[in-house]
Amino acid sequence: MHAVRNRNLTSLVLALVGLAFFSGTLPAQSVNIEAAKKEGKVVLYGAVPSKPMDAINKPFEKKYGIKVDYWRAPSNRVMDRVLTEWHAGRPGFDVIEGTRPVGLLMKNEGLFTKYVPPSSQKLPDQFKEKDAMITPWRVGPLGILFNTDLVKGPDIPKRFEDLLDPKWKKKISIPDPSRHTSTAQLLRNLEKIMGPQWLEFVRALSKQVPHLVESFAPVPDVIVRGEAYLGIAHVKHVKQYKGPLDYVMLDKFLGDAHVLGLSAKGPNPNAGRLYMEYLMSLEGQKAAAGEGEFVLYPGVNPDIRAAEKVVARTIFMDSPTEEELKKLRVEFREIFFGK
Repeated sequence: MHAVRNRNLTSLVLALVGLAFFSGTLPAQSVNIEAAKKEGKVVLYGAVPSKPMDAINKPFEKKYGIKVDYWRAPSNRVMDRVLTEWHAGRPGFDVIEGTRPVGLLMKNEGLFTKYVPPSSQKLPDQFKEKDAMITPWRVGPLGILFNTDLVKGPDIPKRFEDLLDPKWKKKISIPDPSRHTSTAQLLRNLEKIMGPQWLEFVRALSKQVPHLVESFAPVPDVIVRGEAYLGIAHVKHVKQYKGPLDYVMLDKFLGDAHVLGLSAKGPNPNAGRLYMEYLMSLEGQKAAAGEGEFVLYPGVNPDIRAAEKVVARTIFMDSPTEEELKKLRVEFREIFFGK
């Protein structure tokens, strides 16, 4: 029983539905550590909250003497800033971290250069992008979080549909799907769980008058403060935020890969490569798992209750195209803000 409990997350993820978007293998590329040290800094834009990312970055800074200049925002805002810099001819970033759909959009804009971190070769082929333009490094199961002081016993929801109970009106927090790419993706992918009733669910959810925030990261704070009793966010947040917070063990979770991309015109290309290699290494993946991240390195698990069950029950979301995302945002704006 103990051995089963300790089975690594990668083995469980491989049992999920296909993961056909990861395929192919390319040779790893060496890292010039001395050149990276001379650059002295790596500029990272990402979606991981600043506090856990600081804990992940400190070992890198201590080991190599290279400062990590981290700017954090939701993945869609990361993309907005990156595209603005890129089109102005002044890209200031070395490495981008974000959701796979946003990573694919930026890749299609030509922002990244091919790079295969040596440690990424330890991942199963299912987790390797064929063209090596982006590198998956973690997965992000999404579910229902709740305030354990305010939601107890039989009131704890068991599925997404339970959020439609009248008692939760004005007591739910979710990111604004008309602005937040990952929430738009999540709601659209509810079809994988609910079938054709997914849109009816979204309309009913809007009538619950949810507390809308800019991304998944503020949802736990809203719940801990009691401004909402429950909400939709990353399971990892129960580790990353202090307070009366827990998650619902759903029959099915929705999730997506989060990726790294190396700038094609970054100011510190060697430091960027070294940083990506660190995040993919056993050391970096352990540091991330210690902060609650569901990483991909074999044998490395986050310290979260029943983490293996979460991954085993996770369905990977389809990645909408840029045109599909635009249509979804318009549709959700009408649903949540239309009169």
